[in-house]
Amino acid sequence: MMEPGRVWLITGSSAGFGRELALAALGAGDRVMATARQPHQLNDLVTIGRGRLRTAPLDVTDDAQVAAAVAQTIAEFGRVDVLVNNAGHGSVGAVEELDLADLRALMDVMFFGAVAVTKAALPHMRARRSGAIIQLSSMGGQLSMPGFGAYCAAKFALEGLSEALAAEVVPFGIRVLIVEPGAFRTEFGGQRMHRSRIIEEYAVSTAATRAAVDAMDGTQPGDPAKAARAILEVLDSPDPPLRLALGNDAVDHIAAHHELLRTDLARWEKVSRGTDLE
Repeated sequence: MMEPGRVWLITGSSAGFGRELALAALGAGDRVMATARQPHQLNDLVTIGRGRLRTAPLDVTDDAQVAAAVAQTIAEFGRVDVLVNNAGHGSVGAVEELDLADLRALMDVMFFGAVAVTKAALPHMRARRSGAIIQLSSMGGQLSMPGFGAYCAAKFALEGLSEALAAEVVPFGIRVLIVEPGAFRTEFGGQRMHRSRIIEEYAVSTAATRAAVDAMDGTQPGDPAKAARAILEVLDSPDPPLRLALGNDAVDHIAAHHELLRTDLARWEKVSRGTDLE
């Protein structure tokens, strides 16, 4: 007989949204494979889970660990119902300030890593004709601002791929949910924030962003536990959206950005439409 509840595989479970989703899933009676680069950081989750939470080491840039984590989840729990791609970190720096090696490392974790884990889980979900993939993006997956080009590029890439993926897997009963949080009370602004070198001239356009990042930790308005509950609520809904904004700031910024896009499209519509062959 199949055990009740869903089976979750969560990347980056040691803090922030990954940890809160693990706790919310346990609270819902589900089972969780919580993963992190250093699984010892998950020991308290194991205690809380009382046998319903196991751990696996997972650096999403390591193909062998990706395959092993998915295989271990299936070996221990029988299946993967919900995959959460949450592993990642922040980055601040103007485009000219970015070191390309740092940009590639960021893309490796937040884009290629998420794709690798998704690809590893998909054959099992496809075979069972069910499953959900939750992509932890950001309001920065729809709009960018000075100093956040690298981070937003990774999230834009993840969203573009996920939108295509969502349409591709519908026939197999698999759903994709792109989650777009604003500023939440996680460790995002602290040690999990990469900072590029500084070219003084860019202070004019990026100083405010850098200052906001430095002051961010402990002041963000968003409650990660409420975010996790919102994600579970949407997951259970019969008609879930493709994108879920979380936080007043996310809703406001995304709405304003859509308005900007619409305005530009309308203003230049005549020029845009006048480019077909006669």
